[in-house]
Amino acid sequence: MIMTSFSMRVMVDAGLLAATLGLVGGWFGGRAVMLGVIAGGALALADFWWLSSRIDAATSDTPSPTLWVASSGFRLAGVAVAVAALFLTGWFHPAGLVVGLAVLPCALVTRGLRVAREGA
Repeated sequence: MIMTSFSMRVMVDAGLLAATLGLVGGWFGGRAVMLGVIAGGALALADFWWLSSRIDAATSDTPSPTLWVASSGFRLAGVAVAVAALFLTGWFHPAGLVVGLAVLPCALVTRGLRVAREGA
């Protein structure tokens, strides 16, 4: 699937924000915070990429709701396992990981408001 312009812009915005916050977190909180923010941002971006690539399957002429729900469940379980594994290693600060995961919603809302303002 070809990424839409909106999805690509959200991913770029979120990536830049995660990198910036990672550097700032590293400066003030150390290596564990920086790695947590970057790992959380990467996990959020990977999850968003999967979700945006599966939109075509959900909106096709013959969507399979069972398949969509099952694959979404596996996606969320995968994210939960990845977050748990990151917590267990001890290399990533939990607060940094949460900040990294929160980068995507911030970028998504900001880009959505910008597009809405331009369209109005």
